[in-house]
Amino acid sequence: MDFLIPFYPWVKAFHIMAVIAWMAGLFYLPRLYVYHTEQVTAGSQTATLFETMELKLLRVIMNPAMMATWGFGLLLILTPGVIDWRGDGWFHAKLLGVTAMTVFHMWLARQRKRLAAGGNTVSGRGYRLMNEVPTLLMVLIVVMVVVKPF
Repeated sequence: MDFLIPFYPWVKAFHIMAVIAWMAGLFYLPRLYVYHTEQVTAGSQTATLFETMELKLLRVIMNPAMMATWGFGLLLILTPGVIDWRGDGWFHAKLLGVTAMTVFHMWLARQRKRLAAGGNTVSGRGYRLMNEVPTLLMVLIVVMVVVKPF
């Protein structure tokens, strides 16, 4: 995998850009769900507008950004010298955080389908609380990558 070494700065740059796009969606989609739940009448023109916005955010921005984040992240892992597999506990904590972020992404996708079908069971307050999940995971991930506490 030595051929990846000269591309390291580019791969890292694209990884960061993908993370930013993914995080933007992870912050915004739950907020859309809050307004959809609290302000929109099922079957209305506004409901159709919200469902379109939620679907496009998920499929056009968030899904590709998540896949790019994982793809470029895997390329970084495969680049020799980036990870010391014997002593880099921070990496395992980061990987756990990114996996949790992916699970949260999938939960949001499932909630979009429930909202569109009229089967939502989460309140606006619940979505407000869920809106904090990506922030907490981001803190964990960034501290692991930058500080590398263990």
